[in-house]
Amino acid sequence: MSAPRTIDDVLDDARSRLQRLAAEDLAAEVADGAVVVDIRPAAQRAVEGEVPGALVIERNVLEWRADPSSDARIPEAVDHDVRWIVVCQQGYTSSLAAAALQDLGLHRATDVIGGQEALRDIGYAPPA
Repeated sequence: MSAPRTIDDVLDDARSRLQRLAAEDLAAEVADGAVVVDIRPAAQRAVEGEVPGALVIERNVLEWRADPSSDARIPEAVDHDVRWIVVCQQGYTSSLAAAALQDLGLHRATDVIGGQEALRDIGYAPPA
């Protein structure tokens, strides 16, 4: 019998499928039409601040909102080619969430290395 997988194993597997973004690259992605999604809970956003220009979709409903075939989809979920960029606080949960979106066929989904903290550190602002 093999040893149970750890969260580190799951995270490594998720990240192996992603082309993760540096915080400095996010503005160019947004300028090219990417949709940035902040999946952090309200309490965390209240303490740590918002990600400028991001849609807020908490983690527990992300797949339903982003799946173009879902009755609960948001208007941005037009097809499977949408570039979803997921942000959490430090870039851990967002990797798992982006991999889950890829599992739905949203093949361009990814996340930001370092999450909201990295964006804050560089003074991120979306393109005008």
